[in-house]
Amino acid sequence: MNEMRNDLLHTVDRIFEEQCERPVREAAEAGDWPAALWQALEAVGLTRATLPEAAGGSGMEFGDAMLALRRSAYHAAPVPLAETMLAGRMLAAAGLAVPSGALSVAPARTGDQLSLVQHGSGTSVQGAAQRVPWGNLCAHVVVVGNLDGRGMVGLVSTSGSVRSVEKNLAGEPRAQLAFDRSPLLACAALENAPARLEAEGALYRSVQMAGALERTLELSLQYANERVQFGRPIAKFQAIQHMLAQLAGQVAAAGAAADAAIEASAVAPDEFAIAVAKSRAGEAAGKGAEIAHQVHGAMGYTREHSLHYLTRRLWSWRDEFGNETYWQSRIGRVVAAQGADALWPMLTRL
Repeated sequence: MNEMRNDLLHTVDRIFEEQCERPVREAAEAGDWPAALWQALEAVGLTRATLPEAAGGSGMEFGDAMLALRRSAYHAAPVPLAETMLAGRMLAAAGLAVPSGALSVAPARTGDQLSLVQHGSGTSVQGAAQRVPWGNLCAHVVVVGNLDGRGMVGLVSTSGSVRSVEKNLAGEPRAQLAFDRSPLLACAALENAPARLEAEGALYRSVQMAGALERTLELSLQYANERVQFGRPIAKFQAIQHMLAQLAGQVAAAGAAADAAIEASAVAPDEFAIAVAKSRAGEAAGKGAEIAHQVHGAMGYTREHSLHYLTRRLWSWRDEFGNETYWQSRIGRVVAAQGADALWPMLTRL
């Protein structure tokens, strides 16, 4: 298993090192679709890594798929890999076929809701979804809602539904989609579909933040050992060493929380483990980015340096699919519902 994971890491890193250089990131932020990078990911099956073989996947373990996603964030890849993985897993869980190409999900913002309407010719979706990740560049979006008291998952075309496009801090597109009885291309029941989408989205963002934090630490260590001040590298100063130790602690905590949530959610999302992971990774993202920029000084804010590709994503991802406060309140509700006797077993199984 370790050898297989090493091969996976080698393949993923090679793709991103060859196809995700600075010009690709800059062009993506300007609105260009990174076609060569996406084709390379499709060619090795990473875009369908969360699907079982019966649904057109490679049969990859969920943990390995999340490892690939983590490395994509490590390399600050400007592609909707997380969204496509998430959309595919939602469709597969509902027994629906997964189309080729990049996919996104809606609603992606906490509080947004879509209405599913059944009529003689089929089922349609009604309503608006704000800040849909990459919604303007994906031909299809997976939507969730309730119909007659049942959770439902559907697939809808984005043609004609894009009303406006904004960007998050990382320069990634976030589209407003408006559906006016748009017909669903496929639809099936899935228990607690809206809650599942929210939880899985939070899990994937936690994994991405863990990956971006790992690279942030590496860049900070490298810079501290190369930057010379008063005749010696700044890494030799106790104050800098203390900051780097704090950063390493944040990276380790976020990674451990994400790993625990991945293990608990291999079959279906585990709300408690994901709530812990998203809240802890979000906290680490804020503190970690702050420390990294303190170590780098003004250099870390320049376009020429690579740090900002990571920290801008950390600041953006921590707020998507629920921020720390949202998920910490969810933790409180879960603990209160389970009762005092269940608290210790809940903590020790993480």
